[in-house]
Amino acid sequence: MSKKDKLIRRFLNMPTDFHYDEMVKLLGYFGFNEVAKGKTSGSRVKFEDSEGVPIMLHKPHPSGIMKMYQMKQVKEVLEL
Repeated sequence: MSKKDKLIRRFLNMPTDFHYDEMVKLLGYFGFNEVAKGKTSGSRVKFEDSEGVPIMLHKPHPSGIMKMYQMKQVKEVLEL
């Protein structure tokens, strides 16, 4: 099983310790790239795929652990 498959499986299990860095990597696997929003965007981050489908997230801080509602929203957009 590849790293990509392991990460997708981990995400689908909806763990309570899924890290923001893992989410960025996961979104990259599905063709999403971070869109620069300027210096004043703070912790708000926007990702878009090649078709312009947006995913808006707040960088979780200080721990970096994703909130469950964020993971559910991403799962809904990715249609997994």
